[in-house]
Amino acid sequence: MNFSSDNVTGVCPEIAAAIHAANEGPAMPYGADDTTAKVEASIKELFQCEADVFLLATGTAANVLALSVLCPPYGSIYCHQEAHIEIDECGGPEFYTGGAKLVLLPDRTGKISADDLNEALKNQHGDVHHVKPAVVSLTQIGETGAVYSIDEIKAITTVAHKHHLKVHMDGARFANAVAALGCSAAETSCKAGVDILSFGASKNGAFAAEAVVIFTPGLAEDFAYRRKRGGHLFSKMRFLAAQFEAYLKDDLWLKTARHANNCMETLALGLTDIKDIELLFPPDANMLFARLPNHMIIDLRAKGYGFYDWPGEERSTIRLVTAFNTKKEDCDAFVSEARKLSNA
Repeated sequence: MNFSSDNVTGVCPEIAAAIHAANEGPAMPYGADDTTAKVEASIKELFQCEADVFLLATGTAANVLALSVLCPPYGSIYCHQEAHIEIDECGGPEFYTGGAKLVLLPDRTGKISADDLNEALKNQHGDVHHVKPAVVSLTQIGETGAVYSIDEIKAITTVAHKHHLKVHMDGARFANAVAALGCSAAETSCKAGVDILSFGASKNGAFAAEAVVIFTPGLAEDFAYRRKRGGHLFSKMRFLAAQFEAYLKDDLWLKTARHANNCMETLALGLTDIKDIELLFPPDANMLFARLPNHMIIDLRAKGYGFYDWPGEERSTIRLVTAFNTKKEDCDAFVSEARKLSNA
């Protein structure tokens, strides 16, 4: 079983069937098809507002294009020091904004805090010798598996808007956060003050489907041009839309996320009392970090288990991620094997 990432998985059967069905007959290109129109309407209904919706194929494109309409070249983007836009987008935010600066906020167990953001902004008074604060970006769920509560999001957006910043949410695992919080999609995004959301589906059972959902009026026209100029306007948009149509139907997006979260709970509960294993952060959703002896890591890999690791001299850190198709028996088997190795 490969616990490396929810990117190692295949596609949900319902979404695979939707892609196959979309292959029948012609459809107008560039988002002028009926399925895209239906999906845009469904996403607006999901977020309970008149949002502007744009479909894309990758999370990187969703994040960097979203930031490009919020931040000028002379602006700054505040984010967590391990945020995906800082570590894993290959300079995409800087490129698509024309040179904006990423400003890293302190780590608060995998999240940023309203207090730290306020402290960073309090001495910014429009000095042209410095970049202009423009955006704060949150990752939901965070890079350590932490989920922002609704109150935490509201506190951050309140500070941001007080200082005239817009708020972007990287929701690559947004579904897992909503499932963990037990709230609506709107409550943890637009109703909490988020201006623009990268609504991910690829990690949660889609083939390649993301949506940029713009809650704040006045940004959509600029985004449309930037998507096209950036090479991310798909001619056969119906195949992106078909994935979202299946993803949203009968709350499939929440069912798959709840399953992944439940599998992680099984892993976490099983590993927590094994003497040689230290859980580094509370696994709020479907991601867990643990530190364990190197010999256990070697033996677990030899047994066929996959995961990312950050090597240390005697003990190393591993990351485990569960997904829509993770089997509970595989989680139980991993825990059982880890327990045997600990007692060996």
